[in-house]
Amino acid sequence: MKIAMLARNPSLYSHERIKEAAEVRGHELDIINTLRCYMNIASRRPQIYYNGEQLPTYDAVIPRIGASVTFYGLAVLRQFEMMGVYPLNESVAIGRSRDKLRSMQLLARDGIGLPVTTFAHDPKQTEEVLKLAGGAPLVIKLLEGTQGIGVVLADTDRSAKSVIEAFRGVRVNILVQEFIKESGGTDIRALVVGGKVIAAMQRTGAEGDFRSNLHRGGSAKQIRISPEERSIAVRAAKSMGLNVCGVDMLRANHGPVIMEVNSSPGLEGVEKATGIDIAGKIIEFLEKTAKPGKTKTKGKG
Repeated sequence: MKIAMLARNPSLYSHERIKEAAEVRGHELDIINTLRCYMNIASRRPQIYYNGEQLPTYDAVIPRIGASVTFYGLAVLRQFEMMGVYPLNESVAIGRSRDKLRSMQLLARDGIGLPVTTFAHDPKQTEEVLKLAGGAPLVIKLLEGTQGIGVVLADTDRSAKSVIEAFRGVRVNILVQEFIKESGGTDIRALVVGGKVIAAMQRTGAEGDFRSNLHRGGSAKQIRISPEERSIAVRAAKSMGLNVCGVDMLRANHGPVIMEVNSSPGLEGVEKATGIDIAGKIIEFLEKTAKPGKTKTKGKG
């Protein structure tokens, strides 16, 4: 197969591993800087240009679109889909997962366990929002935040109210969620590929930090997850429509709850924690599924 990977930094561990896994299996993989693509949105003849030349025909495209370039990255991916190139994850599915509010609403619609989550526009409704979320301690999240950035733990209702009013004062959208104290600063990331959990790790936050992101100094180890946790991870991926994703969950007293579904999960932490060849399994999935024009949405909204 001839595969395109949309990624801005070819030297990242995840991108190098996927390229290596593809080439070991006899495929050709080109890493294409998403922001250097430009498109001819012609009726019935969609084209993508890169560094002054029209891109060749690819069998599949692997989107590794950074959160900061989601809008343009999805536009490029839709163009590939319109050209009949099979995407590892479809543009519509990535768009769902990147919108924290929409993703929570879709998970709730499908009956998947979540922390109590509230959302409001008017700062005058702050006290009602705090009551709905069960009162402090509470987690306050920027809708656009990634890798633990823009996530605040408020220990008291007064501090929660101050943080919410500060965020609303600069006109940013936030979610307010119950704090799952019993998780003890740890979470679980399950890697789902093709409707199956192929690896799972437990992440623990750095000393004194309730966030468990590895980018923020957290640590990871392999973990055996329960059948219920395995099922909820697969259902969350299906809710988003993602073929490959990292599903982040917490162990609450009433069962597992989903925190986020990541459409471009990093491979370094989970491969090193588990010893599983995740990159190879992603390429194997493409080998089985990539067919011209198989995209469900074909670049539609």
